Amino acid sequence: MNIMPNILTYSEAKSVVISGDIHGEFETLVYQMCVQYDMHDTLLIVAGDCGLGFEKPAYYEQVFKRVQKRLTEHNCWVAMMRGNHDNSVYFEQQMIAHERFRTMPDYTVVEACGHHILCVGGAISIDRAWRKQQMMRQPGKECYWGAEMPRYDAAMLNDIKAAGIPIDIVVTHTAPSFCELQTKSGLMSWASQDPDLLQDCDHEREQMDELLKHLKRDGHPVARWCYGHFHQSWHSEILGIFFKMLDIREFYELPQGV
Repeated sequence: MNIMPNILTYSEAKSVVISGDIHGEFETLVYQMCVQYDMHDTLLIVAGDCGLGFEKPAYYEQVFKRVQKRLTEHNCWVAMMRGNHDNSVYFEQQMIAHERFRTMPDYTVVEACGHHILCVGGAISIDRAWRKQQMMRQPGKECYWGAEMPRYDAAMLNDIKAAGIPIDIVVTHTAPSFCELQTKSGLMSWASQDPDLLQDCDHEREQMDELLKHLKRDGHPVARWCYGHFHQSWHSEILGIFFKMLDIREFYELPQGV
């Protein structure tokens, strides 16, 4: 049985910007968006590692109250997808669901500015062994959540196809295996403490490979694919798709859709 995909529509938005990891710097993000760049009528999608879960839920409500006025004055919106440094519950249950500041579950389709944007979060924390140790040493301290692997979900993609939604933009937290970052030099010291790390990181990228294969097989007109996670900036056209890796709080504005 087909299920209608989760769709968020931003009909008032006149531009769409993708941001790299923000690691809890919510107010800095909104300042950068509304003051530094003086954006108006703009939807900003955070490509994971928002930093949700390190504090109590009430903390994030206070953050929203502080940024709400500025977002409203500029007619801007912030939609967040999960990274590995996020508690996935905030996204699966859409625990933050204000009009201008919200979380999205994986496989949400965002409609804005002529685009249909598929959002899929998740990645592996290379420092997960250290984070688990920190939580053991400091009971009650939340800094790691096990459900972090990205998920290739064929059923969700089939539902998107059945609904007749043409995906032209993909935003993920990590990336297909042929994209940067390719080097594993930064992984080796962590892998010495975590014997499954290298295998899991390979599996993470394979999930994105399968996602891409499925989208191509279904004939989606994917033109651009944005992601964060690696804390560097890079872009290249591969297989007819423009891939863009975003550094921390780096902004990339999508061209207008058709």
